[in-house]
Amino acid sequence: MLGSWANTQKPAAGKWRFELFYWDYVIGIVLLALLIGFTLGSSGTMGRSFLGDLQQASFSNYMKALSGGIIFNLANILIVAAIAIAGMSVAFPIGIGLALVLGVVINYISEQKGDHVFLFLGVALVTGAIILDAMAYRQISKDSSKHPGKGIRLALVGGVLMSLFYFFGQQSMSLNFTTPAPGKFTPYAAVFVFSIGVLLSNLLFNTLLMLRPLEGKPIGYTAYFKGTWSIHSVGILGGVIWCIGMSFSIIAAEQAGPAISYGLGQGATMVAAFWGVLSGRSSEAPPRKSISGLRQCLPALYSRPAADYFCGSVTTG
Repeated sequence: MLGSWANTQKPAAGKWRFELFYWDYVIGIVLLALLIGFTLGSSGTMGRSFLGDLQQASFSNYMKALSGGIIFNLANILIVAAIAIAGMSVAFPIGIGLALVLGVVINYISEQKGDHVFLFLGVALVTGAIILDAMAYRQISKDSSKHPGKGIRLALVGGVLMSLFYFFGQQSMSLNFTTPAPGKFTPYAAVFVFSIGVLLSNLLFNTLLMLRPLEGKPIGYTAYFKGTWSIHSVGILGGVIWCIGMSFSIIAAEQAGPAISYGLGQGATMVAAFWGVLSGRSSEAPPRKSISGLRQCLPALYSRPAADYFCGSVTTG
């Protein structure tokens, strides 16, 4: 899910500016977070209900969850900006690769759950897969007009920020969902407050992007309301898909630990790459070298879940 949302932008490409798509994407995140809060988060006999969870949480944990959403949104926009400047093959592996390595280390230090040997072996394998991904993508994209210097700097900043958002989110949350600690959130409330952080920050970040776009002319909010329902629904679907993935990742943290949950989520880079090849609509087929390069990524893609499985199975607490 975390690797699939970005491909929902493809049907709107050329018809709908990214800044406008991104508003629908954020709305989709909030709507899905609210929906699962009032359904899955309000059923069952153990733990706290969604509304009860929101009422009892401390101010500091609200700030942590909101901060996670704000940091994620800024990081996401910076990496998208880096892609626009330097190209996918340069910016995405740098930004997400850096986020993967730093994020796993940060989350493992905060909650040392799982065997560190298998965990960091998995990180190394996915890092290698991302490098192969970039090499394969470079065979497809040969845009010589890109000047990567500024894009690389944006990708580095975005990657550092992306490595921090999950830490803030999970710090606001109890990792015991049956008898959660007082003042902390359980997953559904944490994801909802996180989504509000994304929405509130988008009022600033995306508005600035609309006024000073990376490509094209500035646009106003009136342009958003000129979109058809089918165009809006594509962006909302992207947000819904991302929020499902994020929710599952947060829920998995109870058993797997934050480092493993976060690391698998950042491995979504590979999922995005395969979706990109499968859903590509170019009149020219990707070069054979590109397909071959993506095939080389498969061992790392499958080795990471295996490493994480053993990581969870050998832990004693």
